[in-house]
Amino acid sequence: MMKKIFTVNLLLFSIILLSCSNHSKEEINKNEIVINLAPEPLTIDPTLNTDNLTMIYILHAFEGLTKKDEQNKIIGGAAESWDVNNAGNIYTFHLRKNAKWSDGQNVTAEDFVYTWKRAVDPKTGNKYSFYFEIIKNAKDIIGGLKSIEELGVKAIDDYTFQVELNSPTAYFLELAAYPPFYPVREDIINQYGDKWTLKPETYIGNGAFKMTERNFDKNIILERNTNYWNEKNIKPNKLTFLLMEEPNTSLAGVLGDYIHFAKPFPRNDIENLKEKGIVHIVPVAASYYYRYNLNKQVLQDEKIRKALSLAIDRKYIVESVTKSSERPAGSLVPYGINDINGDFREKGGMHIGTDNYKKDVEEARKLLTKAGYENGKNFPVLDLLIATREFDINIADAVQNMFKEALNIDVRIVKHEWASYLQNMYDKNFDLAVYLWYADYNDPINFLNIFKSDAPNNYGSYSNNTFDEYIDIASTNKSNRIRMHTLHLAENIFMNDNAIIPIYFYSEALLVSQKLKGVEYDSQGLYRFFNSYIEN
Repeated sequence: MMKKIFTVNLLLFSIILLSCSNHSKEEINKNEIVINLAPEPLTIDPTLNTDNLTMIYILHAFEGLTKKDEQNKIIGGAAESWDVNNAGNIYTFHLRKNAKWSDGQNVTAEDFVYTWKRAVDPKTGNKYSFYFEIIKNAKDIIGGLKSIEELGVKAIDDYTFQVELNSPTAYFLELAAYPPFYPVREDIINQYGDKWTLKPETYIGNGAFKMTERNFDKNIILERNTNYWNEKNIKPNKLTFLLMEEPNTSLAGVLGDYIHFAKPFPRNDIENLKEKGIVHIVPVAASYYYRYNLNKQVLQDEKIRKALSLAIDRKYIVESVTKSSERPAGSLVPYGINDINGDFREKGGMHIGTDNYKKDVEEARKLLTKAGYENGKNFPVLDLLIATREFDINIADAVQNMFKEALNIDVRIVKHEWASYLQNMYDKNFDLAVYLWYADYNDPINFLNIFKSDAPNNYGSYSNNTFDEYIDIASTNKSNRIRMHTLHLAENIFMNDNAIIPIYFYSEALLVSQKLKGVEYDSQGLYRFFNSYIEN
C-alpha cells in the first residue's frame, strides 16, 4: 500500500510541475541545466555572502585568481601563473590578458586591489573579513587601527597583482579560489551601491556565465559568457537555478527530467529513491551543530550546556532521521581535514561519546539538578532557530522530543525562510540555532577561528582568552607541527567549554537526474557545472 501511495504522489507532483514549468524539453535539449539548491538568498555579492549554497551561483558568474579543476586541484583562474618569493609570503600573480568582464572590459590587477581592500574595510561589514587576516595589515585594518591603503596588496601593472602575507600560508592558493576572494567592479558598485546585484544589467562578473534573468523567489538564470577567456570549453549553454524549498517539487522535477540537480527532497522517501538511482551521496568535510547564544543567562552555565548536549542521541539522528551515511559527531572538526600526517579528527578523538546514550542521559539529569533545575522544574523554554529545510525540521523535531524525554524541558522550534534565518543569526536573535559549516579549505583552523572572541560570525558570543591565543599562534606560526598541536589544544578548550552541541559530521544527499553528466563534486559542497551536459 505504501508503494502505491508513493507512486501516486510522485505522479501528482510531476503533473503539478509540468503544468507550471517554463522549461520545454526542446530547451533542455539545448543543454540547459535546471538546478534547485535553496530559496531566495540574502545576497549574491561575492564579498558579502556567507552562505555556502549561494556561493554555487557566484562561482559560475565570477572567477578568482585560482580555481579548481575536475579533480579539485588548484589551477590558474583569472591568473595564468604566479611566483612565490623564497620566504614564502609574497605571491605575484600574472593575470590573463584575455580575461574579461561579462560587459567586455578587461580584468585588471586593480580590480583585485579594490575588491580585497573593500573586503577588509570595516565600513563594508564583511562577515568573512577574517579570512583576509593572513594578509599584511589586514587584521589592524579590520580592527580600525590602520587605513585600508596599508593592506599588503598592490597592482604592479595592469596584469600583475602582488600579495604580501604575514607569514607563509599553506592554504592561501585555496583561499584565492574561494568566492569571497573573487573580484568585483569598483565602477559598478560606486554607481549602483547595494543594488548592483539585483539586475542582470548591473550584475557584471568575470566568470564562465553571466546573469540574464533575476526573478526574486523564483529563479536566477545564467547563460554562457561569450567574453569569458575559456568560453569554448564550457559545456552548458544555460544554468537555471530555481529558488524554492519545496522537496516534493524537486523530486517530481528530477523524475520528470525537468530538474536535473536538487538539494531539497523528501527524506522520508530516501531508501526508495536510492533504489531508483537518483540519490547521490557526497562525502563532504562539514559539521552540523547547534550554537548556543551565550548572551542568554541560562546558557551561561556550563553544566546546563553540557546537559543539553548529552541529552541528544546522535546515533539515532543519523540512523533514523538523516539516513545519508553521516557519522555522529562528538567534536567540532570533521573527518577529512588534514593533520601533520593523517586525519585531524582521527588523531584528536571524540570529546563526547556517542555509544552509550542511556549513560549520557543519566549524567545530563545530574548536571541539570546541580544547576538548580531538577527534573526540568522552572527551566525556561528555549527557542531553537532553524531554516525551513526539511532535514533541519526533522532533526529539530527529534531533538525537541529528546530534550523533553531526557530532561523534561521544553524547546520552541522557530522556523524561518533562508534569508530571514540568516538575518536572525546575524542579529543574535536565538537561544539555540542550527549551523552547518563546510570546510572552505583543508585546515582545521577553518572550523575553529570562527569562534574567536572578535570573529564577525561568532554569533553565539563564545569567548575564551586561551582559546584565542592558540588560534593566533596557529594563524601565524610557520611550523605546521606547532600549528596542529595548538589547534588540538584549542579544540580541547572549546569542547570542554561545551560551546556548541555537535550533532553529526555531514554527508550531502542530493537528487541527481540519471541524464545529468559531468557534475564536479568537492568536499566543500561547492558543486560545479562547467563540464555538465544532458545525455539524451
